[in-house]
Amino acid sequence: MRRGLFGRCPHCGEGKLFRTFLKPVDSCEACGETLHHQRADDLPPYIVITIVGHIVVGGILLAEKYSNWSIALHLWVWLPLTVFLSLALMQPAKGAVIGLQWALRMHGFGGAMPRPERQPAMKALGGR
Repeated sequence: MRRGLFGRCPHCGEGKLFRTFLKPVDSCEACGETLHHQRADDLPPYIVITIVGHIVVGGILLAEKYSNWSIALHLWVWLPLTVFLSLALMQPAKGAVIGLQWALRMHGFGGAMPRPERQPAMKALGGR
């Protein structure tokens, strides 16, 4: 997860994980690990919303308790901070989720699962 958090290949830690802001590379240029089948779509925004929400709401509550800010000042402080933190944390969160998927062999990272050999129904039930 740490390698993904820093935008590096979860397998080797050398190659870049992203080719654009949130678009992962198809495969690592250093080790060749395929990354095209990752499915980090919904979890990273939820993680970012949780982290940024706790920071911003905590800050708003502290500002309300210990200062007398106007609504306009609250908007000028908290809206840009929310946007900045969300954009700053989105790529590391997505990288960490891709790293977690790689570590747990989820969504194609583990290769094909071996299929058990099919046996005829009579043989499985103890028949001839």
